Amino acid sequence: MSVFDRIGQKLLFTFDPETAHGLSIAALRCGLPVGARTVRDTRLKISLCGLDFPNPLGMAAGYDKNAEVPDALLGLGFGFAEIGTVTPLPQSGNPKPRIFRLTSDEAVINRLGFNNEGHAAAEKRLAARKGRGGIVGVNIGANKDSTDRIGDYERGVTRFAPHASYLTVNISSPNTPGLRTMQAREQLGELLSRVMAARAAASARPPVFLKIAPDLVEAELEDIAAEVTEKRIDGIIVSNTTISRPALRGDAAGETGGLSGKPLFERSTMVLAKMRKLLGPDMAIIGVGGVNSSETALDKIRAGADLVQLYTGMIYAGPALPGRIVAGMARFAQTEKLSSMRELRDSHLDQWASKPLS
Repeated sequence: MSVFDRIGQKLLFTFDPETAHGLSIAALRCGLPVGARTVRDTRLKISLCGLDFPNPLGMAAGYDKNAEVPDALLGLGFGFAEIGTVTPLPQSGNPKPRIFRLTSDEAVINRLGFNNEGHAAAEKRLAARKGRGGIVGVNIGANKDSTDRIGDYERGVTRFAPHASYLTVNISSPNTPGLRTMQAREQLGELLSRVMAARAAASARPPVFLKIAPDLVEAELEDIAAEVTEKRIDGIIVSNTTISRPALRGDAAGETGGLSGKPLFERSTMVLAKMRKLLGPDMAIIGVGGVNSSETALDKIRAGADLVQLYTGMIYAGPALPGRIVAGMARFAQTEKLSSMRELRDSHLDQWASKPLS
């Protein structure tokens, strides 16, 4: 971490986590911090689902919930950015405090509950950036008090299909009661059928990804793989935050909510590899969870990911992290004489997929 990043982190950590998050969004809106010169290396380019990613690293959903700074994020070196989760109606989320740093674990627990300004606000911002280029995905969700949650996802598809490079169906947040039950096969089958029908009827047809939880067992993964394949979903994102608490040291370890960051790396990577085994070599998979360096990003690719995302890692390593990771991946490709990162994918697949989910 640079001196600039250390000073910035120390300053932000004097504020509570949610205030610090708001300040970081405000800084990006104002053009700060300025990212290092973005590494452009043809070996890092990934073509997936009809999209050409300049590099495999993306900003995960949860940071830019309201589509305020996608272009600023791309300017930090990310190859793509995912905004949201966005729900049809604005909602304030769960009571504060609802974000907790576990600094000694390089982790965060949050129970935000899809706090966002709603479809209309995000759509307005995305429409205003039309023509700027860059890959920006939209993560869609359901309102907490909705009487038709699947309908909320249909509305998200219809509204954002013209503006999104891809859409992510998020049914894996632990912070909206009952949401994760939509991962069960019967509900999932109906959801995916209606989502894909909504996309077919939309004015544009971006790829659709499904974001799953890391806390699933083998039989549940098999059911999800079967439904994703049958309904012709374009890809999956593995994974959201976890409700497990693996050997944490931080004082906030007992807080309820989803755990993200370094402790999530192993479990999320195991689930990633198992899904790659179930889905085969052609399904698009984005790996998320515990990515905080070029080494961890490369490990996700070795375990079966086409692309990787991060969020919590940047809280602890600073805004220069994406640039450092991309530069590290380029150096690795040069050293290993790779013509494409695709050559690395699945090289440790069996190793990760064979680990038991306890």
